[in-house]
Amino acid sequence: MRHTWRWFGPVDRVTVRDAAQAGAAGIVSALHHIPTGAVWPAAEIARRHEEIRAGGLVWDVVESVPVSEEIKTRTGDWRAHVANWAETLRRLADSGIRTVCYNFMPVLDWTRTDLRWETRHGARAMRFDLPDFVAFDLHILQRPGAAADYPAALADEAARRFAAFTHDRIADLGRNIGAGLPGSADGYTLDQLRERLATYSGIDADRLRRHLTDFLSEVVPVAERVGINLCAHPDDPPWPLLGLPRILSTEADYRAMLDAVPARANGVTFCTGSLGARGDNDLPAMAARLADRIHFVHLRNVTREAATTPCSFYEDEHLEGGTDMVAVIAALLAEETRRRAEGRADADIPMRPDHGQEILDDLTRGAQPGYPAIGRLKGLAELRGIERALSWRGAAA
Repeated sequence: MRHTWRWFGPVDRVTVRDAAQAGAAGIVSALHHIPTGAVWPAAEIARRHEEIRAGGLVWDVVESVPVSEEIKTRTGDWRAHVANWAETLRRLADSGIRTVCYNFMPVLDWTRTDLRWETRHGARAMRFDLPDFVAFDLHILQRPGAAADYPAALADEAARRFAAFTHDRIADLGRNIGAGLPGSADGYTLDQLRERLATYSGIDADRLRRHLTDFLSEVVPVAERVGINLCAHPDDPPWPLLGLPRILSTEADYRAMLDAVPARANGVTFCTGSLGARGDNDLPAMAARLADRIHFVHLRNVTREAATTPCSFYEDEHLEGGTDMVAVIAALLAEETRRRAEGRADADIPMRPDHGQEILDDLTRGAQPGYPAIGRLKGLAELRGIERALSWRGAAA
């Protein structure tokens, strides 16, 4: 696989040079300062390429070109936003980009209750605490009709949690849950979040899935013409939140998307952390069955704290948690071997060590939550070790 590293641009406390020293060969980045729905200026794309080259690496993957809420709901300026999204693809292709990641999560992107939760050995990790999230929904956001979404025992535990919350904890939950895409300046106040949720009134999973299919029907042909692979990131966490539908949480969800628009350019970002938060997702089997359409890989691990869905979970070390990382990587390497035999130009699948615990000097660096320097270096080293061992074993056989 091609080893890449996410970089949020010049504001990132972890530099491109750091990524190169950690063992990355390429960079995953985006123009977070460009408003969602707007065309990415060619000059800004060129500037990001140059910033990355100055650090000694190249820009391999765009993560993400955001899909606006107007596109997801098909309201307001959604037609112009789709046209702008397609034009951005053309400009990225002209600059040499061949892989673009996006997501179709309504309102909230990845969602955590804690961005720097302390682990058993003093590292810091991101965490989704289900009772705290329910307490936010019922008692802080006070979403109409929310009580009907939760079992009585969970609602009771959430009430107990809320009664013990400090003012700081209430403020933290609002900031953490209302945060936008990593690296962006977007985010929601409580009132803004309530307004956004209201725009999804009447939009269930079937309707949102139709909106995704309609969107892909317009942009995938553009991606094919310009030589870009599109890859949809899974829901994170992979279940409905705040009454909103989620449509990319399981293998069946992905199969529906891929079958609806069967072009190879319509593909998957295989994120083992997002999908691994569901105990009923068999990740090695999913990697094998979806392999032909996997265009980008995020490798990380989570520890689920219950067998139910939804559940509380935290982001564990890359080789801990509930995912058999060796089996997943073996499936991906087998797919690369198959693609090389076919002569495919995309035989080397880009991967990145997704997230990472803050350890050692990360604890004082103040990097983007989930994207520390040393924690990701450790994860990349472990993942590369698995890949190298499997490659040697395959060569020996």
